Amino acid sequence: MRGAVIVVGSIGAVFFLAMGLTVGLWEALVLLIGVAFISSMLWYPPHVMRIVGAALLAVFLFAFLQTIAGTVPGAVIAIVLAVLAWRFLPVRVHRRVGFMVPSMVMLIFVTTILMYMAPGSPFAQEKQTTQQALEAQAKKFKVEKTALAFFGTYMKGLLADGTMGLSVKVQGRTVEQLLMPALPVSMSLGLLALVIACFLGLVLGIRAGLKPNSFADYSSMGVAMIGISLPNFVIGAILLVIFSYSFQLLPVAGWGTYGHLILPAITLALPYAAYIARLARNGTIEVMQQDFVRTARAKGLSEQTVIVKHALKGAILPVVSFLGPATAGIFTGSFVVEKLFAVPGMGQWFVTGALGRDYSVVLGTAIIYFTIITLFNLLVDFAYAWLDPRVREEL
Repeated sequence: MRGAVIVVGSIGAVFFLAMGLTVGLWEALVLLIGVAFISSMLWYPPHVMRIVGAALLAVFLFAFLQTIAGTVPGAVIAIVLAVLAWRFLPVRVHRRVGFMVPSMVMLIFVTTILMYMAPGSPFAQEKQTTQQALEAQAKKFKVEKTALAFFGTYMKGLLADGTMGLSVKVQGRTVEQLLMPALPVSMSLGLLALVIACFLGLVLGIRAGLKPNSFADYSSMGVAMIGISLPNFVIGAILLVIFSYSFQLLPVAGWGTYGHLILPAITLALPYAAYIARLARNGTIEVMQQDFVRTARAKGLSEQTVIVKHALKGAILPVVSFLGPATAGIFTGSFVVEKLFAVPGMGQWFVTGALGRDYSVVLGTAIIYFTIITLFNLLVDFAYAWLDPRVREEL
């Protein structure tokens, strides 16, 4: 035990020194403290986890609600909801919240470090600018000289004022004014892609799993292999050539009608539909060999009843576990697809902000995507508990 502690301590010391030489000693220390705080929640007892989870939930809700309801009403609503959460939500949810809020802070900090390490400046221009003008612009947009100072200023504005800051490149506009109109676009695209991926993947996977080593199996898995092998931009280009240029059935790019939504959604969905098909196939084959399926057949139930009422829940359990990572991949992967199809979603602002060193826009996009992905993972936990009684008892 002592030797293991020495080894872990040595590795931690080497890691800290390496990070200190790369990003700075103070930045490395903050990273180390953040990782230690997040990791410590694994060992919190249930009653402590309830308190910590409720407190962190109150902070998160206050930062969100104060921009909508005001400071005092936002604080009251956040406290009331946190107390209700402490009283009624299961420990598993509190642990998820306990990981979510510090992880979001660490995401902001790491993103800030990466942006400051990248070459270039938010105020770089073609014409020569005086040092006094650069300092005035930096003060106006609260762009500090170091990543740690900018992180502190940004977190203060986020928690105290509920604002994500001003955009450097689109002057006169806040990050919220840029991202809020784009959020419904990205959400509708991502949700439709997720629905298409689940539907297509389940149909192909269950079809293959019910008749393994048959033509249905080989054809379904062949389609799935093509979806896994091809990246998004290749799939999108192929769909554009076929449906837009050759047959002229759908618009090439843009946004505004249902037709503009089809090709980007299918482009996003196909790779994940392939993964879901493989998982559903393996789950179906495994479940159809279980004892409860044999018992249902022995009772004289029809094959359709056995599949729908008894085997289907168990067959889609691996798919439900994959929905969390799939949601993350679909929403973050929409950057490339939105650029390819000229969709005015949040992906365009992330790319523009990263190229132009617009720190606040990049951080705002990262925060929104992180929140969406975390909430979807929480919904996946509840769905898994509904499908599997053993997990339900743990909640």
